[in-house]
Amino acid sequence: MRTWLRANRGFLLFVAGFLFFRTAVADWNPVPTGSMRPTILQGDVVLVDRLAYDWKVPLTNVSLHPVADPQRGDVVVFDSPADGSRLIKRIVAVPGDQIELRHDVLIINGQAATYGPAMPSQEWVAPGVEVPALRQVETLLGQARMVQHLPGIAARRDVAPITLGPDQFFMMGDNRDNSFDSRYLGPVERRLINGRARRVLVSADITDHWLPRWDRIGSRLQ
Repeated sequence: MRTWLRANRGFLLFVAGFLFFRTAVADWNPVPTGSMRPTILQGDVVLVDRLAYDWKVPLTNVSLHPVADPQRGDVVVFDSPADGSRLIKRIVAVPGDQIELRHDVLIINGQAATYGPAMPSQEWVAPGVEVPALRQVETLLGQARMVQHLPGIAARRDVAPITLGPDQFFMMGDNRDNSFDSRYLGPVERRLINGRARRVLVSADITDHWLPRWDRIGSRLQ
């Protein structure tokens, strides 16, 4: 065994460094669902900055040193408080905020979002199955982003007012009517946030024989 370890020391150090990089510095995550459409598409692989908010012990949620506070509008990867699965959503409310959802209208601290003209689209939900979709620019508290609604899909479109406690964040998918987020999971604690999603590294169209989406490669997530 010692002989084998000595002979493969370089390779083992490379593997250890690679694993440390992925668990402590940066990671890349394939996106299998459409909960963040149109910002993130199925088939995207996103770059996650694990040092954006905290230095953590690798493979744990133990913070060694806070770096910065997650902000409204950040797209983040976090562990689901329900089952520990990895999710990617947008932070729409931060500690101390009061959040409410009323007939699909997002309200933060008593201020309601405004929505631009609805742009009709089609949403791919399964091979050969599409449903009507509406895309609008949502503007709130100085931020603007494209969100999508699926009028024909049953979804939770109302949330009673909630005031977030210390270290609590409210997450929502940009694809509002097809996202399992804080409307169902409740607020997410900061310790469960793994990092901030920065860019699309590579992308392939799962609806068209996995052909590359060249225009999305390297694009920044807004």
